[in-house]
Amino acid sequence: MLKLGVNIDHVATVREARYRGRGRGEPDPVAAAQLCEAAGCHGITAHLREDRRHIQDRDIWKLREVVKTRLNLEMANAPEIVEIALKLKPNFVCLVPERRQEVTTEGGLDVVAAEKSLTETRKKMNDAGIEVSLFIAPDERQIEASARAGAQFIELHTGTFAESFSESAIRHPPSANELRRLIAGAQRAFSLGLKVNAGHGLNCVNLPALFAVPHLVELNIGHSIVSRAVFVGMETAVQEMLAVMKGYRG
Repeated sequence: MLKLGVNIDHVATVREARYRGRGRGEPDPVAAAQLCEAAGCHGITAHLREDRRHIQDRDIWKLREVVKTRLNLEMANAPEIVEIALKLKPNFVCLVPERRQEVTTEGGLDVVAAEKSLTETRKKMNDAGIEVSLFIAPDERQIEASARAGAQFIELHTGTFAESFSESAIRHPPSANELRRLIAGAQRAFSLGLKVNAGHGLNCVNLPALFAVPHLVELNIGHSIVSRAVFVGMETAVQEMLAVMKGYRG
């Protein structure tokens, strides 16, 4: 069964737009996480960025207390955040690139260039009982470097796939080349013993086209669920996504 991890960062984005620096405010991402779990999701994802633009330290500590499924901490390979993760002990971490000018995480890690430091962080996390995923493009060199680094998972960056997709999918299908890259990437990762997750830009419209990609374990989806929740509520938005995901056959 394909699993759903709900990224609640953008609930915090809305809160911080009005209450930044005030230590309180609404909407509460922790309450959102509890609604997602009640709706049947398989895990909660939160990204504690170095600039604390949305999720705050108090959020992740409270999440660690209340999340009953699995807590996935997205994070940069930065000393301060690494130390927080080792104390927090989420179920797993997903190491991602960070750039201050980006609105949200864009592109994948350059594991080839940072293999030594990522391997060191991976070992620290594993020694603390925390599994490690690396957020990468579906590039063979990056996949092979992820395996050498000892990661348990990769998360394939589906942003380019999503950008190539139009809601008028019959007239403007997603890039066949990008879909082929994702398929080949998942196959290569699986052959190297890596578990394969995917995420970025996925929604109920483009998701069925992604089902051509084999060996997927979990999807991490945030923005489209939070956006849909504005109109139908968080629980319904999660349930709609889960209903679409039932079509995946692996």
